[in-house]
Amino acid sequence: MRPGRQLAVLAGIFVVLYLLVFFSSGASGGWKDRLEPRLGLDLVGGTRLTLEATNTLDGRAPTADNLERARQIIESRVNAYGVAEAEVVTEGDRNIVISLPGENRDINEVGSAAELRFRKVLKIADGSGTIPAPAPTESPEATPSGSASPEATPSGSVSPTPDADANSSPTPGGQGGGAPTPTPSESPAATPSPEATEEVTQSIEEQRRAVEQKVGAEAWAAASGLQAPADLSADPSLADRLKPFADLDGREVAVLPAQMQFNVPTIGCPQLDDRPPASISDPEQQAVACEGGYAKNLLDVAKVLGTDVSDANAVRDETSQWVVSLNFTSSGQDKWTALTREAFNNEGQACDASALGDEGKCRVAVVLDNEIISSPQIQGVLTGNSQITGNFSNAEASELAGYLSYGALPVTFEAQEQQNVTATLGASHLRAGLLAAGIGMLLVVIYSFFYYRLLGSVIFLSLVLSALLLFGALVFLGRQIGFTLTLAGIAGIIVSLGVAADSFVIYFERLKDEIREGRSPRSAVPRAWIRARRTIISANAITILSALVLYIVSVGTVKGFAFALGLATVLDLLVVFLFRHPIMTLFARTPAFLSPRVSGLGRVLPARSEQAAPPRKQRVKEA
Repeated sequence: MRPGRQLAVLAGIFVVLYLLVFFSSGASGGWKDRLEPRLGLDLVGGTRLTLEATNTLDGRAPTADNLERARQIIESRVNAYGVAEAEVVTEGDRNIVISLPGENRDINEVGSAAELRFRKVLKIADGSGTIPAPAPTESPEATPSGSASPEATPSGSVSPTPDADANSSPTPGGQGGGAPTPTPSESPAATPSPEATEEVTQSIEEQRRAVEQKVGAEAWAAASGLQAPADLSADPSLADRLKPFADLDGREVAVLPAQMQFNVPTIGCPQLDDRPPASISDPEQQAVACEGGYAKNLLDVAKVLGTDVSDANAVRDETSQWVVSLNFTSSGQDKWTALTREAFNNEGQACDASALGDEGKCRVAVVLDNEIISSPQIQGVLTGNSQITGNFSNAEASELAGYLSYGALPVTFEAQEQQNVTATLGASHLRAGLLAAGIGMLLVVIYSFFYYRLLGSVIFLSLVLSALLLFGALVFLGRQIGFTLTLAGIAGIIVSLGVAADSFVIYFERLKDEIREGRSPRSAVPRAWIRARRTIISANAITILSALVLYIVSVGTVKGFAFALGLATVLDLLVVFLFRHPIMTLFARTPAFLSPRVSGLGRVLPARSEQAAPPRKQRVKEA
């Protein structure tokens, strides 16, 4: 054997690893900054958000399957935002807990957009909720009732994939009045799905009666009689009667009929945006939603749902503009084609002039929960894959694609609690973890020197090399794949110390057995290695397989424990083959290794010497 070769290979691995640590992509700052591993929420602080899941306004807990699917979708959404090592787990029968390490941030929006709907925009009105001053009677250019301000029409268009056209910033069409006004359903926008119980419907009716009592009979009668958005500047008395609606909160506005939400000008976008999740989830009902915080949109029934979308991606079109490519399921494509045909042809003149784009075509709003995230103009009957265009940046297109991909959550959410874990508490956990690791390693080293003496130095050097390899790997993996070291990961590293100590015991005890059988220490070293190698590999393989299975089936911090344990065990095997056996071969050639007091083989070497003593004495007498 030539131990120098194995030691040279190990030295080369160290050089390559730390060159990657200091000079690979992502390495920045000073030398100290480049040696810092990525630490988890429990070690450096961060943000933890608890989301409560419900199906409808009745507050019932979702099924276990729906809650798990929602957890997976939220986890995908968080990962799409580029957050490294986010932890998304279920808690109880209705809660999902999201933990993000690093700087504190507001992540309420991660679970707020719970249900995706595609609805045709029928009309647009002012959603500021303010009462304008009376207009002068001599002005002949008063804005007709129901028209939208020029800023109320969003930009964007939808086109077939082969003919993508970045048609941005269209202006609204002519003023309202030329097209018939659609009559929204009298059912409230918050009406639950048809299978909801009679008790739930009664509860909503009771809430509506409570709102009626709050605003007063006169205000309620005035609002119920509106057939279009009221022009308060032309009728100051109507403004006074409708003023009580401005004092309603989001939950109270949610139980009002969609027609009333849209036609009452004192109900503004701040109230509509504050409605609880699932307020407009019923696809069979028309709804009202805001875009940009000021444009109040009357939306048709939802004819395409989030579950009809199979995939959405941010891509560049033929003109190198960022667009969002939409793919639908087989049944969803048929629905999407029918919806785009209605919008492109404006069948039945359902879309009011205030909601038309610059080409006179209807818009289709993409509604997540209670908010419109995009309302592009339909540029044709789309029978295949489609593109949403609108002079997007890469970040804007990726964000919209993420909403479309992960917006079809089977349940709705409300943010219950957002906690910020301070860095001070994280630093305390880090010190405790490092102290535990240090104590564990120190105890192993003390016992090794006490029991094995010179061989204890082999154990000590092996643990140091394993620790250096593990530290470099953690820094590099944290930078390249986002691995985050948590307190559970430190626990996995501590457990790996016991696995490493076992391999030492197996090797050294096998070495003693070889010496007891009459072999010299120098010849016993390679024979002990051959006999111990298989046992060491088997023991470590079992640990690695256990860590792999645990990593696959577990969630949260347990994954970090399994990853750290498996990684530390693999690196320990590397040190066993490239350092421990070669260094033992070198030690076997030294005089100190033959000394019982120094080598740690004191109980074995004297016994062998006593067995060999009689022949030597007999030879002396004969001489």
